[in-house]
Amino acid sequence: MSTETANGAPGAAPAQPLQRLPLHWLGILPFAAFVLLFLILPTMKIVIGAFQTPDGSLTFTNVAGLFTPSILAAYWISIKISFASAILGCLIGFAMAAAVVLGGLPRTIRGPLLTFSGVASNFAGVPLAFAFLATLGPVGLVTVFLRSELGIDLRLLGFNILSFWGLTITYLFFQIPLMILIITPALDGLKREWREAASILGATNAQYWRLVAFPILLPSLLGTLALLFANAFGAVATAIALTGSSLNIVPILLFAQIRGDVLGDPHLGYALAFGMIVVTGIANAIYIWLRARSERWLK
Repeated sequence: MSTETANGAPGAAPAQPLQRLPLHWLGILPFAAFVLLFLILPTMKIVIGAFQTPDGSLTFTNVAGLFTPSILAAYWISIKISFASAILGCLIGFAMAAAVVLGGLPRTIRGPLLTFSGVASNFAGVPLAFAFLATLGPVGLVTVFLRSELGIDLRLLGFNILSFWGLTITYLFFQIPLMILIITPALDGLKREWREAASILGATNAQYWRLVAFPILLPSLLGTLALLFANAFGAVATAIALTGSSLNIVPILLFAQIRGDVLGDPHLGYALAFGMIVVTGIANAIYIWLRARSERWLK
C-alpha cells in the first residue's frame, strides 16, 4: 500500500522549503557599498600603485623614494606634530572628562560637553582652518586685539599659525573632544567599591590614583594616545588648507605629487600615502590591543 505525502502526490519525496535570503542583511548593504567604494577599493589602488611604474610594471623605486632626506624630514615633522597634539589632547581631555565624571561639576554639564565633543571631534578641513586663521592669523580677531589693546604682538613672541605649534594647536580642536568621548566610559567604569576599599585600608586619594585607578586606566590612556596620534597623522585637509606649502609635512607633499602638475609623480604620491597607511595602521593596531586589555577591568 503506497503512502501519500503532504501535497497529496503518492510516493513523492517531501517538498523542501525554499531558502530565503535573510532580509535583516539588507540594512547594511548601503554602508557596505560605501565602505567598498570609498575605503577598500581606494586603499587597494594606493597599495598597488605604490609598487607600480606608470606603465604598470612592478617596481620598488617608489617605496625606496620614501627614504630620501626630504621625505624622511617630512615624515618626522608629521610624527612630531601628531605626537605633540596627541599628548596635549590626552592631558587636557582627561582633565576635562575627570572633572565632569569624578569631580564636583554639576551633572548638567556632562550632556552638553559630550554633545559638543561629538560635533567638534569631526570638525576639520577647510572650515577649521578658516576658523583658526580668522582667530589667530596675522590679522585674526585675537591677534589684532592683543596687539592693539594689550600691546602683545604674537609675531614678536615667535607664534605663527602657519608653523609647527600653530598646526598643533589647530589639531587640538578635534583632539581634545575625541579624548573626552573615549576616556569618559573608562572613567565611568571605575567602581566606587575600589575607592572605598582603598580608603578603608588607609590609602590616601593620591595613593588610590597611583596604585589603583591609574594602572587600570593606563591601557585606555595609552590606547587613546595611539588613536589620537593616528587621527592627527591622517589629517590631510586641515593641514593643506591652513599651511599650504609653508610647512613640509607628509600630507602637503602627497598633495603636491598627485594634484597633476608637470613635476608631480602620482606613483610617488601612492608611496607616500602607503607610508601614511602603515603608520596609522600600526597606531590603530596598538589602540585596539590596549583597548581590549582595558575592557577586562572595566566590565
